[in-house]
Amino acid sequence: MSLHAIVEERPRGGSHAGYLETLGLVERLHRLLLDVIKDEFERLGQIEINAVQALLLFNVGENEVSAGELKSRGYYQGSNVSYNLKKLVELGYMHHERSEADRRSVRVRLTGKGRAVRESVAALFRRHADLLEARGVIGFPAGEDVNAVLRRLERFWTDQIRYIY
Repeated sequence: MSLHAIVEERPRGGSHAGYLETLGLVERLHRLLLDVIKDEFERLGQIEINAVQALLLFNVGENEVSAGELKSRGYYQGSNVSYNLKKLVELGYMHHERSEADRRSVRVRLTGKGRAVRESVAALFRRHADLLEARGVIGFPAGEDVNAVLRRLERFWTDQIRYIY
């Protein structure tokens, strides 16, 4: 059963219902973000990689990272990140190099091709931020309030995972 269905089953009111609604919104927003990226890439004729891979390139940015670092930052889970990194290396969007310090670890960074994808995603996000503000959908002060709430939720969930045992 989806979170949306659970939220719809619950009576309105109270913190429980509000929390379930927040969970549903977070879940739907993530899927919509991937759809927005997918649509932009289809418009640009970029069909070689998927939206998850494009977002991964965006999040890596100018850094050199390992799969473990991406997971520990909370961006990706388990084999999903390993599969996508391997695919991006094969397609020429990322360089990979075995770490000198830990031979089991592979470090990755963007190639020129990867940086071009990152810039496409960044341009999309800049356009959307400008449109949101210009249309009065969400401005800086309201955006900061939303971000503060989401950071608190992120910390709460992180603490729940970290201190589960």
